[in-house]
Amino acid sequence: MLLYPVYALLFAKTGLSAAQISTLFVIWSVASFAFEVPSGLLADLFSRRLLLVISPIVTGAGYALWTFLPGYPSFAAGFVLWGAGTALTSGAWEALVYEELARIGRADSYARVIGRARAMGSTAILAASALAAPVLAWGGHPALGAASIAVCLLGAVAGMALPETRASPGQDAGAAGSAGEQGGARALLRDALAAVRQAPALRLTLLLASLLTGVTAIDEYLPMLAAGTGVALAAVPLLVLVTDVGAVAGGWLAGRGTRWLTPVLALAAVCLAVGAATGPAGFALVGVAFGGFRWAMAAADARLQEQVGDRYRATITSAAGFGSEVVAVLLFAAYGAGSAWAPPWQIFAAAAVPYLLIALGLRRIPR
Repeated sequence: MLLYPVYALLFAKTGLSAAQISTLFVIWSVASFAFEVPSGLLADLFSRRLLLVISPIVTGAGYALWTFLPGYPSFAAGFVLWGAGTALTSGAWEALVYEELARIGRADSYARVIGRARAMGSTAILAASALAAPVLAWGGHPALGAASIAVCLLGAVAGMALPETRASPGQDAGAAGSAGEQGGARALLRDALAAVRQAPALRLTLLLASLLTGVTAIDEYLPMLAAGTGVALAAVPLLVLVTDVGAVAGGWLAGRGTRWLTPVLALAAVCLAVGAATGPAGFALVGVAFGGFRWAMAAADARLQEQVGDRYRATITSAAGFGSEVVAVLLFAAYGAGSAWAPPWQIFAAAAVPYLLIALGLRRIPR
């Protein structure tokens, strides 16, 4: 979606103040929180593929508002739609992929498939960032918006092509936990919570997967880390690109050597601390670190899917996504407070500690 990398420019061009733009980001965050778990319930109660078809259409509707009715009310509504569209895929996507792989006896390929899918998504964002400049120069924001809407519609078509062979919504395929009798959203949520309460390993996996994904939101501050090394402003995107390449590589390597999850994640944490402390050259290690984090996220996600029943798979996966959002917000607040007394490299080095603790916790999850 070409509009994604330059939406802030559109808001500023329309005349919004920095305070108004900040409130838009708050609206985005609140919408993401509000729709996260309900979207998982919908995916378990109804068709998961249907939600994956609807999701890009909802996001595209937001882009349409931004493109054809620019102004604060439309931007706010667009962010609500964007948050809802993103939430609709959370849980539904992972559940559909795992169950379809399990159906053909390839559940052990889940980490590899999900990791590569996320790597392709990251690559698409990089490509969109590169294409945004020439498209913006050619046709301005209307051209970017039209292209983004078209891409969303293509995403909906791609969603229609996905397989979904679940016999009936809410049917448990025999994974751990007992869902009880089928019922509405309230009964489904109650059964999902009961499954988590009754399975200590599942609780731990859910917690660690949420922490791992949430702490990795520190990548939002990579430009500040790069700028803090003293390089020229023009070199900052190049250093950030090194970490992007590392993250994409980690996604492509997902699913391989997962028995080494703890030592690899611990090594990635060390690379983050050392790389952040050693200036521009250290960004090679930071790239390795984020590659390790992306690889570990896929492995942790796979361990979560292995322990969840099909009936409430999307609901519990969405709960992990909600937990990740909470951790990310806490991390943003901690970074903001810490930046008053510590330079970026020290904050990034300190962020290695949670990764080490998560690595140790993952050792306690039975396979």
